[in-house]
Amino acid sequence: QVQLVESGGGLVQPGGSLRLSCVVSGFAVSLRAMRWFRQGPGKEREPVATIFSDGRTLSEDSVSGRFIISRDIQKNTVYLQMNSLKTEDTAVYYCNRADPHYAWGQGTQVTVSS
Repeated sequence: QVQLVESGGGLVQPGGSLRLSCVVSGFAVSLRAMRWFRQGPGKEREPVATIFSDGRTLSEDSVSGRFIISRDIQKNTVYLQMNSLKTEDTAVYYCNRADPHYAWGQGTQVTVSS
């Protein structure tokens, strides 16, 4: 049974940093492209960053140079290091298989505010 458990969110001031974690069970993150998504207030869910099975990474333009996706194969966990946070990064953040998706986890709330 696939389970995705996100954590690490919180309240942070603009310019601050957070590190999100996604503990995965039911499949090996090394064998699937994994992606972080986010859904801001009143917005649709959107992709943020992807790590492919071969370790290559890809970030959306809105977070390029600020967010870094990584994984720990032994811990079967995917991370999102978020730096230089902006108010527009406020959202619930989710991780999932890039495509097709598994059932969504509960997400983790990130609020960027002064």
